[in-house]
Amino acid sequence: MELSDGSVAVVTGAASGIGTALSRAFAAAGCAVVLADVDADALDAVADSIEGDVLPVVTDVSDAAAVEHLAEEAFGRFGAVHVLCNNAGVSTFNPLVAQTLDDWRWVLGVNLWGVIHGVQAFLPRLLAQGQPAHIVSTSSLAGLASGLPQLGPYNVSKVGVVALSETLRMELAMSGAPVGVSVLCPGTTPTQILESERNRPAALGREARVADGDAMRDAVRSGFDGPGARTAEQVADAVLDAVRSDQFWIITSGEMQGLVSSRFHEIAAATPAS
Repeated sequence: MELSDGSVAVVTGAASGIGTALSRAFAAAGCAVVLADVDADALDAVADSIEGDVLPVVTDVSDAAAVEHLAEEAFGRFGAVHVLCNNAGVSTFNPLVAQTLDDWRWVLGVNLWGVIHGVQAFLPRLLAQGQPAHIVSTSSLAGLASGLPQLGPYNVSKVGVVALSETLRMELAMSGAPVGVSVLCPGTTPTQILESERNRPAALGREARVADGDAMRDAVRSGFDGPGARTAEQVADAVLDAVRSDQFWIITSGEMQGLVSSRFHEIAAATPAS
């Protein structure tokens, strides 16, 4: 689909990292941008830094009513939405035995339920407006490799985003609706996800990280300076290219190609011949 003056993009998790880069990239392409994030101060700072028509809306994507409000604000202000980026994400770092139920509730609430809420609130409106549109949901290479140690809830949430996106792509294609779908699977990208606990609700307590969890978190951080790392701006450029070309898979780096290939080959080898 074309992006031009008059197009409207909605980005969740817009106050940092990939979300901020997406917001700036869509604005640079001439779009009005609706910025959503749970961090009000950071959201306002990003909104102030973007030239063009922007609308910041404080939004907790784990809350269905908040995402419904986001949709109402976006359509109320602009009358239409052409791109929805379900991008907000968080992570814990601990082996499964040390993950609490509140850890699971937090990560799944933002990473998976946030995407579900986005689709639930926006898809009927996108279909009703009768204009070409596109939904991009942020997964991760962890959604393809799966099973990465110390990242259990994150892995589960990101595999779920892939499954939801694949289902949505199939259903929309079968119906002939003018709504495209992409799933973004970034690899190593320097963002604030390692500090995502800054926005964890107090009611869900703090993460009690053990040594193995700290080691994994440090390993992820060290990769930010590695040869395979991609900047948030590079990821955003790939997303805009995918929206324009109706590309489903957006895989921005190849550092887990071996893990992904090994997993798929193992699945294929275990599948009985028909």
